[in-house]
Amino acid sequence: MILFLLSYLGGVLTILSPCILPVLPFVFARSDQPFLRSGLPLLLGMAVAFAAIASLATLGGNWVVQANQTGRIAAMALLALFGLTLLLPSLAERLTRPLVALGGRLSKNADSGMGGSLLLGVATGLLWAPCAGPILGLILTGAAINGASASTTLLLLAYAAGAATSLAAALLVGGRLFAAMKRSLGAGEWVRRGLGALVLVGVAAIALGLDTGLLAQLSQAQTAGLEQALLNRANMGRQTQSVAVAGSDLPVEGMMPPLDGATRWLNSPALTREQLHGKVVLVDFWTYSCINCIRALPYVRAWAEKYKSQGLVVIGMHTPEFAFEKTEANVRRAMADLGVTWPVAQDNDFKVWKAFNNQYWPAHYFIDAQGRIRHHHFGEGEYDRSEKVIQKLLAEAGRSNVPGGVVAPQAGGAQAAPDFAGVKSPETYVGYNRGANFAAKPFPVKHDAAADYETPAALTLNQWGLTGRWSIGPEMSRLEKAGGRISFRFQARDLHLVLGPGPGGKPVRFRITLDGAVPGAAHGMDADAAGTGTVTRERLYQLVRQSGPQRPRTFQIEFVDPGVQAFAFTFG
Repeated sequence: MILFLLSYLGGVLTILSPCILPVLPFVFARSDQPFLRSGLPLLLGMAVAFAAIASLATLGGNWVVQANQTGRIAAMALLALFGLTLLLPSLAERLTRPLVALGGRLSKNADSGMGGSLLLGVATGLLWAPCAGPILGLILTGAAINGASASTTLLLLAYAAGAATSLAAALLVGGRLFAAMKRSLGAGEWVRRGLGALVLVGVAAIALGLDTGLLAQLSQAQTAGLEQALLNRANMGRQTQSVAVAGSDLPVEGMMPPLDGATRWLNSPALTREQLHGKVVLVDFWTYSCINCIRALPYVRAWAEKYKSQGLVVIGMHTPEFAFEKTEANVRRAMADLGVTWPVAQDNDFKVWKAFNNQYWPAHYFIDAQGRIRHHHFGEGEYDRSEKVIQKLLAEAGRSNVPGGVVAPQAGGAQAAPDFAGVKSPETYVGYNRGANFAAKPFPVKHDAAADYETPAALTLNQWGLTGRWSIGPEMSRLEKAGGRISFRFQARDLHLVLGPGPGGKPVRFRITLDGAVPGAAHGMDADAAGTGTVTRERLYQLVRQSGPQRPRTFQIEFVDPGVQAFAFTFG
């Protein structure tokens, strides 16, 4: 129920986001009509259509993509025709006979009946592309991990219902405003024509991709903070609903679930919940291409070493985000590179993830000697607090001489602590399932098929694009011809890109530039000062590591050889 409430509230907050601007004209065009017969059917149609299309999109099938693109084109044509009937009724009458009949029926139904408004609402739902803030991102990430389900559809419907609620409030207020204007100014026809012009402007904005480009970027600072605050309160609520423990500020959040869903154990025989009874346990959900997980590893390593003699057991629960992270050889190689020496369970089927009801990488669960979850932390940070929890649980378990103080690991490379103050760029996926801010042409992109792309020379902050012949898949883009490039306008100290080599593991050479020049001292650990490097296996590559105050810069990577796979950008 908390997730449904959060989804609804996330939808309500979209009214504060510029991403809602392109659909407002379609909604306010009904402001002079009775709400129950006109506005409400329109909003219901919008909510249901959005939830249905978004649910189908989580299936990732190309037929769904093509159907959605066809539906968007038809919706734009329908709403453009509606705008013309509002703006120029005399012109609509002079159109060819089929269009006159359709336009007349549309105008008549929209003015007096529920059917026309419902149809307009469905068209609006096909076009609406809300900004993917933390709450909508959580829903879509869950769908990508767990697959499409009735729960996903209901969450999307709750999100759309929230947006419809805030739009309904705006529509009711707007209706009264327009009615007052008509009475005081006698400007009913001009108001109608003005609304028609706004509808056409909205259609043009959507056709130009402003709803998923510029407006999406403007929206990030508008609602992300509010949505994240809601998520944080929900996580706090998870603790306040727990059972208190006498003499301790660490409540019982639940019992540790079984670990038998793990598909394989590395660095250790399989561990069971029963075997771990009497031990203090830290379960770390991670995956090896996740930069946030990588940056948390120095602390996990330091805790494992510092408290091993006191009986602390650290378990790395490796739950993959990308398909290549399911391969045992890849995980073993990454563990060796990252210095992971504690037991690691491969949770390829997400069974342990679901048993913990987890939703984040990284996620740390602290379990006492009685097998009870006493604390959790999601994401990076609060390491001192987490270590104090370990110390308290060890003391509760009767361990004597528990070391005090907190660790301060000095890590380098990708494991170095981030500079969050300078980060203005979000994690960005290069596949179509969760891609955003794509600026190259053609747009919309072709799914699961090779196409020639071209990125404009000037990108705004957080826009990115492909140049050359690429095939864009659900979780990555693959270069079909040598010489292809990826460009990204970013602001952060570090830039990372998850990459994979060509077919059969064939290495792919690359060279990078910053603002058109070689990176020099700003190169990352996987590129040299001249900007050259090689993709040899599927992992996260640190390509840029800057110093000093950060500013927007244009990153470009060109691949000398074909076949490279690009998955996601991360920053720090």
